[in-house]
Amino acid sequence: MTTTVQPVSASAPPRARSLGDWRPEDPEFWERTGARVARRNLVHSVLTEHIGFSVWSLWSVLVLFLGPGYGIDTAGKFVLTAVPTAVGSVLRLPYTFAVARFGGRNWTVFSAVLLLVPTVLAALVLRPGVPYGTLVALAAVAGVGGGNFASSMANINSFYPQHLKGRALGVNAGGGNIGVAAVQLVGLLILATAGAAHPRLLPGVYIPLVVLSALGAALWMDNLAPQRAERGPGAMREVARDAHTWVMSLLYIGTFGSFIGFGFAFGQVLQVQFHEQFDTPLKAAYLTFLGPLVGSLSRPLGGLLADRWGGARVTLWNFAAMAAGALAVLIASLQHSLALFLTGFVALFVLSGLGNGSTYKMIPAICAVKARAAEEAGTPAPEAQETSRRHASALIGLAGAIGAFGGVLVNAAFRETFLSTDNGDAAYMAFLGCYGLCALVTWWTYLRPAARRALGGV
Repeated sequence: MTTTVQPVSASAPPRARSLGDWRPEDPEFWERTGARVARRNLVHSVLTEHIGFSVWSLWSVLVLFLGPGYGIDTAGKFVLTAVPTAVGSVLRLPYTFAVARFGGRNWTVFSAVLLLVPTVLAALVLRPGVPYGTLVALAAVAGVGGGNFASSMANINSFYPQHLKGRALGVNAGGGNIGVAAVQLVGLLILATAGAAHPRLLPGVYIPLVVLSALGAALWMDNLAPQRAERGPGAMREVARDAHTWVMSLLYIGTFGSFIGFGFAFGQVLQVQFHEQFDTPLKAAYLTFLGPLVGSLSRPLGGLLADRWGGARVTLWNFAAMAAGALAVLIASLQHSLALFLTGFVALFVLSGLGNGSTYKMIPAICAVKARAAEEAGTPAPEAQETSRRHASALIGLAGAIGAFGGVLVNAAFRETFLSTDNGDAAYMAFLGCYGLCALVTWWTYLRPAARRALGGV
């Protein structure tokens, strides 16, 4: 039986909620009830996703603790940062299905509790002399934190009306992304106080935070009945047949793949390429958090700019700027200029965050354009809007999974480059080419005159 959402007062006791009547595009409903409920779910979604990103990023910090006693070379450390990236990208697909099958609140609680596995295992097992294969397995388990993003974004996408999706998705993703910087700041604190001999303190810090995030989601989040009705991968199969899905996945490789790949690798890149200035893990840790921090903070701004100017336009200019940033990093590497190198990389982090926000705004906008076309062709408006919402959630999950795999490519590029040389010049040239290609694809698909006539508003 369908139930109506009732306003919840601030003094109401926390309880499990399942919302049967959810109409975010209805202005009266949104003003009376929807905005408040959506905001409450957004807050706890951000908190749990934030912890998920921190757990996913654990090994970007833990590799700085792995000194001679662990017997791991630079290439081996890049593997330890690439493995959780790969696992997390693959898990984003089933995590997207899970929201529709089990409900947003239910899956958020379960996926948060699951983060205890990599944190507890790392806190128990990590010590000098542990076999490298065990470390790879521990790093792989941390990949569960990467799946949280897809389920969180698909869930929040369903709570907000079209004109607020860019802002809401930007805040949700930015708050989660900042977990990368947060775990690096915690690692810096441990290095500065306890020292590099105590890596197990880092996962230990996150164990109670995982418990608190799961408890908050259990008490204050809601399931949406329309989500529960969308079981199975049908929507994913439908969007996989659409060319726009693969275009958006490519663009997300360029933005989020850069963000997460650079975030995982930046500390090691500094230690290898500028070893004289960063000869200890503590010195590298002083700067590693900066890039992910500014990249996370800029993501909501990307959503806001896309809401105002259009996601495709913001994305195009953003990729052009990223190409300029990659060129600056390449020049800095050739000239051995640390100041220019840091400036270029910080710019890339900021721009990757902006691009994350603008590309994700494009996804529901593309689906909305198709819904309007379906209505003009005779499809009833409620059916067209429901299809649009289902496809947007599925596309967010699929593009998120493929985009996260870009982080694997970034770490693989650095590994291969540093294996053969003492610098990352070949990798920087590859990034420059990638951003140029993404800019061209964005213009051709969404901004050239014929595309703008067909997909106005994207």
